[in-house]
Amino acid sequence: MSSQKIAFVGVGRMGANMARRLKDCGHILSAVFDVNRPAAESLAAELGCSAPATLREVTAASDLIFTVVTNDDAMRGIFFNEEDNLLIGAEGRVFLNCATLSPGIHREVAAGAAKAGAACLEAAMASSISHAREGKLYLMIGGDEAAYQKVLPILEQMSVNRRHVGAIGRAAEVKALVNMVMNINTAGLAEGLGLAAALGHDLDMIREVFSQTGANSRVLETDSADMAAREHDCWFSAEHAAKDSGIAAGLAAEAGLNLPLNNAAKAQYDKMVALGLGGLDKSGIAELTFKGRHA
Repeated sequence: MSSQKIAFVGVGRMGANMARRLKDCGHILSAVFDVNRPAAESLAAELGCSAPATLREVTAASDLIFTVVTNDDAMRGIFFNEEDNLLIGAEGRVFLNCATLSPGIHREVAAGAAKAGAACLEAAMASSISHAREGKLYLMIGGDEAAYQKVLPILEQMSVNRRHVGAIGRAAEVKALVNMVMNINTAGLAEGLGLAAALGHDLDMIREVFSQTGANSRVLETDSADMAAREHDCWFSAEHAAKDSGIAAGLAAEAGLNLPLNNAAKAQYDKMVALGLGGLDKSGIAELTFKGRHA
């Protein structure tokens, strides 16, 4: 058990379960913060820590601060808001930024942290909510090796495996690649099952055949039953899939590449958002491909 005081900024389902895991491991949880004040206050009561009203109070109360926010704008808000931000009084602190964001915002935050005398790492997660609670995350780390080694004992209690992939921003690039391929696979699976259904095939049979052939994939295991049953309880939302495919598209544009499959998958997830389906799990993309569902 570390004597470091640990805080979380952004306590949705992933952030809250990461905090619970570290509490279970005996770590000192000092503070939790979220724009959803009731959620922060409820989790604080559960964990026996504070729920400060300001970000600077989070920093003052903590040694190590995890951030799990929704997008680049939210990240800028917590680190660069002139009236209140995490970098006020941040000397000696370590920030571990875990959300799927653009590489550029990770680099901006790391530069700001360095000016404030703080260390900064990115810890991109390729796992689900249950993995966060059970300490079974897979983490891709970007940033200074010395800072990584300093927090490694804590990260080991949160994850089954870790990969230090290079400087700040590089982990975000790798995570964008992971989610790009996952989103393309999900869209392709939805089209395959949708066509199978339209041809009158039994989808249980199709899923079994897919699993034994070149059509097999991780998303076949995680999403195919939900696609067939129209059960799209959210583990990874279509809105987040659209965002992450967009990050990959931006990286491709910077590299001078055309990625037509990623562009097509992004268009489907963007359509889900436009139809008000962005809060569904990414498996809900099947609603756009199965005959008789959404147009």
